Amino acid sequence: MSTALDDTADAKANAHWRNSMLPARFFAFDARAGIAFFILLIYARWITLFLTVVSTLLFWILEKRGLTFPSAIRAFRSWLVGQNRPAWIKLRHRKMVDYG
Repeated sequence: MSTALDDTADAKANAHWRNSMLPARFFAFDARAGIAFFILLIYARWITLFLTVVSTLLFWILEKRGLTFPSAIRAFRSWLVGQNRPAWIKLRHRKMVDYG
C-alpha cells in the first residue's frame, strides 16, 4: 500500500520532460541568487559578502510574494510606466486623412 509521501518521493525520483520548465534552484533560492555566491568565492571581500546577502534577501522576498525574478522585473516596469501605455510609439500613429 503506498502513501502520499511515497507518491511524492516517486514523483521526484522519476523526473519527466514536462518538469523541465520548473525554475532552476540553488538550495532553496532561485538559481540567479547563486551568481552572487560565485562572485563571493572569486572576490571574497566584506562588500561582496554584503551584496550577496542583500541579493539573497531580495530573491527570498520576491519568492515569498509569489514572484519569480522575470515576473518581478515585469511588475516593476508596469508600475514605473503607469496606467497610460499606448500600443504604438508617437511616430507610428496614423494621421487623420479627409478624402472629401
